[in-house]
Amino acid sequence: MSELDDLATLVRAATPLLVIETVDEQRVIECFRHVIAQSLRPLWRWTLTDGLRRLDFAQPAGQEIASDADATLAAIRAAEERGVYLLFDFHPLLGYAMSLRQLREIVQRQRSAAHTLVLVGARIELPPALEALALRVPLALPDIKELAGILRGEAAAWQREQGRRLEVDSDAARTLVRNLVGLSGPDARRIVRKLIYNDGALGAADLPDLMRSKFDLLNRSGLLHYEYATASFADVAGVARLNAWIERRRAVFLDPQPALDPPRGVLLLGVQGCGKSLAAKATAGGFGVPLVRLDFGTLYDKYQGETEKNLREALASVELLAPCVLWIDEIEKGLASGGGEDGGVSRRVLGYLLTWMAERKAKVFVVATANAVDQLPAELLRKGRFDEIFFVDLPSPAARAAVFGLHLKRRKLDPAAFDLPALATASEGFSGAEIEQAIVSALYDTAGSGVPPDQAALCRALEQTRPLSVLMREQVQTLREWARTRCVSAD
Repeated sequence: MSELDDLATLVRAATPLLVIETVDEQRVIECFRHVIAQSLRPLWRWTLTDGLRRLDFAQPAGQEIASDADATLAAIRAAEERGVYLLFDFHPLLGYAMSLRQLREIVQRQRSAAHTLVLVGARIELPPALEALALRVPLALPDIKELAGILRGEAAAWQREQGRRLEVDSDAARTLVRNLVGLSGPDARRIVRKLIYNDGALGAADLPDLMRSKFDLLNRSGLLHYEYATASFADVAGVARLNAWIERRRAVFLDPQPALDPPRGVLLLGVQGCGKSLAAKATAGGFGVPLVRLDFGTLYDKYQGETEKNLREALASVELLAPCVLWIDEIEKGLASGGGEDGGVSRRVLGYLLTWMAERKAKVFVVATANAVDQLPAELLRKGRFDEIFFVDLPSPAARAAVFGLHLKRRKLDPAAFDLPALATASEGFSGAEIEQAIVSALYDTAGSGVPPDQAALCRALEQTRPLSVLMREQVQTLREWARTRCVSAD
């Protein structure tokens, strides 16, 4: 049954009080115009500025009803013909005893005389006495057909205003419309208008701007971090096996109707500084989709229930950005069992996350990273939560040489001027982050002489650095030994 059929059924059933939370008032009006065509009821709209006005027929002059809440409710009570009344931003006025009493009497009428009142607003909180009498109805977001209509309407409006034809790439326009799914009508209209007025054209180059704008609208809480330009990470050194795994699954993940079960996620364990974050970006780059990072530290709130609410809202926003990769950084810090110290919040967060991971329908590929496997809940590690568990180990000699070349080039130093295999040998036990910092140290050591660092300077910097594999030898060795027979190497 469609959304309009649902509303029509509620009106025919004389449902006295509906609540619709939305900012898209015009969409509400259009929906009820269709509804009354089936139920043959008069349709009225109330606003504080215009008072009560009839929408389905022209209202005769001199029959205007004042915007005063009590006068409006009195007029509704006196109306003999059962009608549908859309009351926009009326709920703040229900704090007055007279308004509340009148509305309750209208709502509690016998079915044969019952009107249908619809409270419409961005966020509606009702007095407890009225909440029990109300039915909250979710208003579906525009579908592909409606969004395509918005794009065509804005394109036509621009052409009339500018007096020239809008350049439109048909394939790109269809892609843009698909990526508008999940937005309200007003939000979609604003983004389309921005893209059109930016350069007088709609093409593939507009997609990154659309995705960033969409993310900003969906992430008003600031719980997520967005990065679209992930393609450059597709060939990160040291994760060759992970890259090959992603490449084999790319077509299935992006296929709207895949023949195989689409991939759902991976867990990346590893030594600190060895490139788990880069591997997460490489995953998004391999799929060619945006990367959205969720930091559990921003979820937790001191108020009861707010943490779980934050997680629900964050995951709902991520689904609207699909297809995408969701990167949960240092997941053990948000899900590590704290006993009863946190009032059970971490257990409830874990339960909701596991349920979402199992039941989500949107194409969201989850990449979770962790440093301390002993702090991860057993429920998260069992087979089926993730497609695979990869271990990002200390880089091999070949990977270390590649890391040296990458960071030297980034700092405008010619890798060909260095003996990279020798540097790889000298940096045995170093992580990628530690190699980078050794290069930075060599740059500082030679800064006073005005001469760029050479092979000897880099070797001295490496000799003066004590890597984590030495400082925390026991913990690192324990982790590597645990992962040797339980995980798949990322390289």
